[in-house]
Amino acid sequence: MKNNSQQAVQLLVPELSPIIQLRYRILQTIAVAGPIGRRMILETLHISERTVRNEITLLNNQGLIETTQKGMICTNKGYEILEELKSMFQEVSGLRTKEKKLAEILGIKKVIIVPGDINVDANTQMLIGKEASEYLTTIADKDFTVAITGGSTVAALKNFMSPSKSLSTLTFVAARGSLGNEMSLQANTLVSKFASKCGADFRTLYLPEKLSETAFMTMIQEPVVKEVLDFYDHIDIVIHGIGTSKEMAHRRDSSEAIIKMLDEKKAVGEAFGYYFDEAGEIIYRINTIGIQLQQVKKSPHIIAVAGGSLKAKAIQAYFKKEPAHQTILITDEGAANAILEK
Repeated sequence: MKNNSQQAVQLLVPELSPIIQLRYRILQTIAVAGPIGRRMILETLHISERTVRNEITLLNNQGLIETTQKGMICTNKGYEILEELKSMFQEVSGLRTKEKKLAEILGIKKVIIVPGDINVDANTQMLIGKEASEYLTTIADKDFTVAITGGSTVAALKNFMSPSKSLSTLTFVAARGSLGNEMSLQANTLVSKFASKCGADFRTLYLPEKLSETAFMTMIQEPVVKEVLDFYDHIDIVIHGIGTSKEMAHRRDSSEAIIKMLDEKKAVGEAFGYYFDEAGEIIYRINTIGIQLQQVKKSPHIIAVAGGSLKAKAIQAYFKKEPAHQTILITDEGAANAILEK
């Protein structure tokens, strides 16, 4: 009934649609990135200075934002309005239609699309993190185990987490060992931060992700490692990113020979240590201690977070071969448009 009302308003007063979208996006940008100045809004949304000034004045007069010494911030009233208008924005902006189309193309349960493109505006990553955090809250149940991979988009969830009945009993488990030198984006770091934010428990896996065959076989017998590995067969929720093959190969400090091989075999994406080409065929996998693809697909709930037009090929390729139908993909307009246009 609500959707019918929204469509009726759009048909009766079509000129309202662009105004609603503009004001919603400005308020949303302030809510996610605040404290923020007018210049950043202008550069993020590519609108004129005059338009920004007029809309900021209106939002301020309505009590939806306020100006501090550090910049503009969203008020409680502003956050409430964003939630109330969220469904209408998805409808009038056309994102709802794109979500349904993309879920059908990828063969997965659901797609949530946030406005923007991470490759153009880094704040879009926060919108993906917010949606993923909210979705996690809705599906989390008592004593669930949640496997977390690393990466900047997965890391964005922590900004929107807080103790709640559904999150406080969770156990967050690192889905893989150490990767590269970016400690703040490691799975081990993120599980501890997520747990701290939610008042939950966590398990880490402080081992290098890449190991020789001999070291791998030895380490998986260690009790402290085995305890974490045992979790992987009974994970309730998996939260993971999807990377481009080049990005992930460099993050892993892969040898020139490996990088050349991935290039020759036309690798486009990576997830869980598996590299795949545009057809979704796995062309290489690292010998890693961490959750394996077959274990991921056994999980009843999978949340994939990835955005940016430059990741479109990697996202589509990941879901090409036997997609897990219980997956929710949370992405942005940049990636969604690139896949749908193709």
